Amino acid sequence: MADAGMTITTTRLDGQRRLVGDIVRLSHRVPIFPVDRIMPLADLDAVRRAAAPRIGWSAVFMKAWAIVARDRPALRSWYVPWRILTPWRRPAWATSPVSVASLAISRPRDPQEGAGLHDLALDPEAIWWARLREPDNRPLPELQAAIHHHATAPVGEVFARQLELVMVPGPLRRLILRWNAHAPSMKRALRVGTFSLSTLAGEGCANRMHPTFLTTSLTWTPLDDAGRMTVTVLADHRLLDGVPVARALAALEETLQGPIRAELASLAGGPSAR
Repeated sequence: MADAGMTITTTRLDGQRRLVGDIVRLSHRVPIFPVDRIMPLADLDAVRRAAAPRIGWSAVFMKAWAIVARDRPALRSWYVPWRILTPWRRPAWATSPVSVASLAISRPRDPQEGAGLHDLALDPEAIWWARLREPDNRPLPELQAAIHHHATAPVGEVFARQLELVMVPGPLRRLILRWNAHAPSMKRALRVGTFSLSTLAGEGCANRMHPTFLTTSLTWTPLDDAGRMTVTVLADHRLLDGVPVARALAALEETLQGPIRAELASLAGGPSAR
């Protein structure tokens, strides 16, 4: 029997938690499927660790996938439903001329962001999405510095738009998200990205099937004892089939072992990270 002296407390979800729920809800509309490739990356990891400043895997994969997308416009595209255009037209592709990465970053929450003390106890960290334009054309140290800035700068400085979205009433927020997901506009690419990255490798775990509404999303596991890493691409089946994704993963491995490795090697012996 339950102890009569015990009580259950209930707390309303705050805006940040509701935003995540709305994004998950939107992702349920996308027929996502995973494609895995096991890559031997121990040698690349050794070169990466020798680089100065130290370059994280997020910057490495972000730049490499954007390089792969240069010759694969489907990786810079998204699905536009007929209702976003006109009722009598068929669904369409929308393709950006450049890649824009959306990187999920987990940060400790701050009461100044609007979280109450009880919210902090229940949900001490929040997910923020950093957008980085044209990562294929940016040096790895510049990408790493941008990621570090988004992970450490005041939230109001680097995630002002997300904070605004958190404050919007739920029905309007879901409408905005839906429009941003499907609009055939360059602003769409800049606001939500053309591909995303989300990983728990730094925590020693994997999140192979994380929610996403973008056409592709990358994740990776920690290196195993044999120096291998499982790299996964989640893909929207409305635009991509398994074979093109598998070939893109093969191209990703070639890019990692080619131009990315060469750039990392050129950083060895450089100035130490501040």
